[in-house]
Amino acid sequence: MADVLLLIDLQNDYFPGGAMELQGADAAVARAGELLRAWRFCRRPVVHVRHLAARADATFFRTGTPGADFHPEVAPLEGEAVVEKAFPNAFRGTELEARLRDLKPDALVVAGMMTHMCVDTTVRAAADLGFTVRLAADATATRPLAYSGLLVPPEHVQAAYLAALQSFADVVPTGTLLG
Repeated sequence: MADVLLLIDLQNDYFPGGAMELQGADAAVARAGELLRAWRFCRRPVVHVRHLAARADATFFRTGTPGADFHPEVAPLEGEAVVEKAFPNAFRGTELEARLRDLKPDALVVAGMMTHMCVDTTVRAAADLGFTVRLAADATATRPLAYSGLLVPPEHVQAAYLAALQSFADVVPTGTLLG
């Protein structure tokens, strides 16, 4: 079987004007769109993951809001698989593993958001489950974080998480995956 493209949480709330804007979201979705067009052209399987807030007091990804909708650049087409989740790890409490096992991928090619949260937990879980993972580093985005009074700029968060994920995935630019 071919590689499966796994697109994680490419939803409107992460983009300019959204409730949880990420740095580099526009560039990341453009790269993810390149991957998606290539997969569609070659008729390879695609799985879209959408996070829907489980808590009533959630500030983003609230069910029924435009922010929870897929970004138009990467919106699923009829017949493409969509997995909805309520936790950062896209495998937790979803049918994702079963869907992927049915597809028997050579590898999972992953793109999406947030690098330090949903991408991180899903890539690590995929590796733990025995999948070969290739992460499109430039098709991911994150935001600044703070700890103990220290503000960590988003470019440092991005670099640190991508560096750590090299232990679980082949972390490469989109062009490498398309070439």
